[in-house]
Amino acid sequence: MSDSKTPLNSKNYVKWFRNSAPYINAHRGKTFVLMFGGEAVAHDNFATIIHDIALLNSLGVRLVLVHGARPQIEERVALRGIDSQFEHDLRITCPQTLESVKDATGSLRSQIEALLTMGLANSPMHGSQIRVCSGNMVIAKPIGVRGGIDYQHTGVVRRIDSQAIQSHLQDNAIVLLSPIGYSPTGEVFNLSLENVATQTAIALQADKLIAFSDKPGLLNPDGSLINNTDISTVKQLLDDSSDLQEQVLMRALINSAEKGVERCHCISYQEDGALLAELFTRDGSGTLIAQDTYDQMRTACIDDVGGILELIEPLEANGTLVKRSRELLENEIDHFTVLEKDGMIIACAALYPYPQEKLGEVACVATHPDYRGGERGLRVLHALQKQAAALGLLQLFVLTTVTAHWFQEQGFIEGNLSLLPAKRQSLYNYQRNSKIFAKAITG
Repeated sequence: MSDSKTPLNSKNYVKWFRNSAPYINAHRGKTFVLMFGGEAVAHDNFATIIHDIALLNSLGVRLVLVHGARPQIEERVALRGIDSQFEHDLRITCPQTLESVKDATGSLRSQIEALLTMGLANSPMHGSQIRVCSGNMVIAKPIGVRGGIDYQHTGVVRRIDSQAIQSHLQDNAIVLLSPIGYSPTGEVFNLSLENVATQTAIALQADKLIAFSDKPGLLNPDGSLINNTDISTVKQLLDDSSDLQEQVLMRALINSAEKGVERCHCISYQEDGALLAELFTRDGSGTLIAQDTYDQMRTACIDDVGGILELIEPLEANGTLVKRSRELLENEIDHFTVLEKDGMIIACAALYPYPQEKLGEVACVATHPDYRGGERGLRVLHALQKQAAALGLLQLFVLTTVTAHWFQEQGFIEGNLSLLPAKRQSLYNYQRNSKIFAKAITG
């Protein structure tokens, strides 16, 4: 194509597409459970979410969609003149309300199936030919009477027919589940979105549960987005939350993560492309909740030499770090600790112990420029401090020309040459004139 016909952003697009390749390969054949409430289905952006779901299906991702219907049920209950009754955020489903539940969920299911079937030319769905499977794959039982309250036709999941779902997924179909369940006695029960999505993700041993929210993801108390976190933090957010919809979402994330779903995500249903950005870019668009820390801290190995060199070379060039050859780095690789994200080294540091003097030198602390501000350097430093304590060292020291303030903020105190072990004193570079800081190890 000639330059005159090439879009101005084509180079950025090609770069993004190439960078997405590892994620495309990683997600192919994996099982994702997508959870979205009736509010998401009613939003103007839902049609584009459907387009992105179709794209995931075409890339070989096995998808189970679980939709809610609370606002649609409320609308039908109001039209019928029925008073809604809730206890502990659970609807008490009388026989008349159950008709509204079946009406709302059936209508929503048909709407979603129609959107997934759409294949108009010049649309993102063209040629997709998606098969959608629904049915009696959620087996339910009544909640019964709790605290003297009869919940009537409100139920909980008794069992997920995972074999039937897996069979449909194996045939490359998308499975669509509504918040209703069926009992062996032929009854229909109104279920919560949280209950169906969580139990489905657990029963399928899903690789991901992705929950759609009206917010960009989970938020800190100051309103800033939490990019990635662990289960304990989400529990704290749940304790502090007064938003019922947010509580439902967070309970689903917590329960799924605790029962073996390794990666849970919370993203916005209002933001165009949030699903694709979360799955196919390094930093995502919402919040990732992992059973372990998303940035993987570990001892470096020989395969990390190239990544560490790429990380530290700019700092060597501007004089922040002393230059290390590849050969030297290979020989000293066991001293390094790295922080890895999606196969990329984003932070590193080295600990050189002097056991006789019970001292340890911290060196080569570096963080990738795109990941500064997230306290990753501090996390690596804390890891070195734990290593030093395990080795029986009593004090850390560091030589620096540029980052003195940062080390002082971490509790290091300026000293002189006498702080260094004799062997290290003999190697001191007077031309660099590095400042010396030390900190007692507290474990």
